[in-house]
Amino acid sequence: MKLPLIHKEILALSIPAIVTNITTPLLGLVDVTITGHMGDAVYIAAIAIGGNMFNMLYWLFAFLRMGTSGMTAQAFGAQNFKETTLTLYRALVVAMFVGIAMVALQVPLGSAILNFLNVNSTTSVYAWDYFSICIWGAPAFLGTFALSGWFLGMQDSKATMYISILINIVNIATSLTLVYLFDWGLTGVATGTLTAQWVGFIIGLLLCLRSKYNLTRYPIVEIFKLNKLKRFFSINVDIFFRTFCLVAVTLWFTRTGAQQSDTILAVNTLLMQLFLLFSFFMDGFAFAGEALAGRFIGERNALRLKECVRALMLWGLIVAVLFTGLYAFGGEQILMLLSSEPGVIEASKSYYYWAAAIPLAGFVTFTWDGIFIGATRTRAMLLSMFTASVSFFLLYFALFDTFLNHAVWLSFISYLVIRGVILTILSPQISKFDYSR
Repeated sequence: MKLPLIHKEILALSIPAIVTNITTPLLGLVDVTITGHMGDAVYIAAIAIGGNMFNMLYWLFAFLRMGTSGMTAQAFGAQNFKETTLTLYRALVVAMFVGIAMVALQVPLGSAILNFLNVNSTTSVYAWDYFSICIWGAPAFLGTFALSGWFLGMQDSKATMYISILINIVNIATSLTLVYLFDWGLTGVATGTLTAQWVGFIIGLLLCLRSKYNLTRYPIVEIFKLNKLKRFFSINVDIFFRTFCLVAVTLWFTRTGAQQSDTILAVNTLLMQLFLLFSFFMDGFAFAGEALAGRFIGERNALRLKECVRALMLWGLIVAVLFTGLYAFGGEQILMLLSSEPGVIEASKSYYYWAAAIPLAGFVTFTWDGIFIGATRTRAMLLSMFTASVSFFLLYFALFDTFLNHAVWLSFISYLVIRGVILTILSPQISKFDYSR
């Protein structure tokens, strides 16, 4: 059976993006897995805290990827290659500025986040060790954000796949060598992550120089042209505040686990790996939505945009059903691969069905997110995220005293569903073709 063109285009972009999504978060997943076999739940807890410290910092600047991909895809669809190049330059300048500022302010930033998370002293010490090493990769990590968004907007998800594979080969090799050969412990895990981040960024820059992109030098006044900067920051401010809401929910999720016990924190961390595993695949189709929706809007092709939305929703449903089945029949085996701590595995059984509900609860949200990013309808995304975040906290405070950790998971599932419902209601906005050529 011959696939329609739109499905071929989606798969051509989504399959490399899925590989990218599987390998990119392995920077954190490998760290969790290595520490999960170091003999104490406190190491898993420390990685969870250290990882969320970076989530708070880096996710706030996720616009460097999302905003860049949407703007680049629309310019690509309009065949405005000068603007695709200038969008890359603007994103890289912002990434370097913010990354260097994070390194310079690492002590007050790290201390403030640790105080907010309110973890016990032992976990806090290990988490700080991890943070103080990995923070030196901030410029590289944010720069790779910008490059990934740009490659996707240029309809080239393979470039980010190559970068991610290389990053994780370096990360795995360096971390395993430093931990098990040189006995560096948590310091070795952090050093492996840091090394991989810089290698990935440098390779990404080299890939940009390929002749197919035909990058051209432009005067600095072109990069900082007022009307273009206004659109750049308008879109990215919406994404910034949207991401702030997302980070708030994620950090509160982690903070609640840490306040209950190291075991519950470890349980939630492991179960969230199931959410991440699903998101690796689902985001691949969302990324295809960013590239294709942006391109069709740049082309002002309403028919192909509508066709794209329908096809993406179909693929999202397929992925959700497959993962629900996988988690229903093989979830415990997956958890045992991530940790050898029997107490953590046993405790996770009480909460497992919440994690198994995530695919069906979240696939509509993931799909719309990609389409809205490509359409640069970021205000609608902010509205949906803000409303869903408020609902998360309202449910949490209403139910936690009675249901404890179950209340946290119920609030999280509701948060995913509400985002998808609101974006569905606001979906007519994506067909307003106001991209300026």
